[in-house]
Amino acid sequence: MASITKSIDVDVPVRTVYNQWTQFEEFPRFMEGVEEIRQLDPTHTHWKTKVGGVEREFDAEITEQHPDERVAWASRTGPDQAGVVTFHKLQADQTRVTVQLDWEPDSATEKVGSALNFDDRRVQGDLERFKEYIESRGTETGAWRGDVT
Repeated sequence: MASITKSIDVDVPVRTVYNQWTQFEEFPRFMEGVEEIRQLDPTHTHWKTKVGGVEREFDAEITEQHPDERVAWASRTGPDQAGVVTFHKLQADQTRVTVQLDWEPDSATEKVGSALNFDDRRVQGDLERFKEYIESRGTETGAWRGDVT
């Protein structure tokens, strides 16, 4: 199992950052390799990805969600993965976003990519693009403030 932990500080209030992160259908705007996400209901999403020429579709479930604090998920079909994103207020207008991701590389290419830290760089790049996306907007595109336990 591969594990990744990456953080980035975003110059936007925690509420705005969290609200944007709950807009899963917007992820293709800043996540490399994510082609489409459909929100099926408050706790289920369907993903289409294309990484290294390999196309995949899978379903994920939000397993825990607390406004302005955390969103945790696990795949229910497809690649074995689970993770959590936490949001930490640093100042009134600054938030630290931390992504922890555990996943099971299943092909030789994925295993080599993981060994060479390509997955680490991809997650860091996604966080950097998210930072640019939300800072340039200054506001969220929507919000879901529900609590999932």
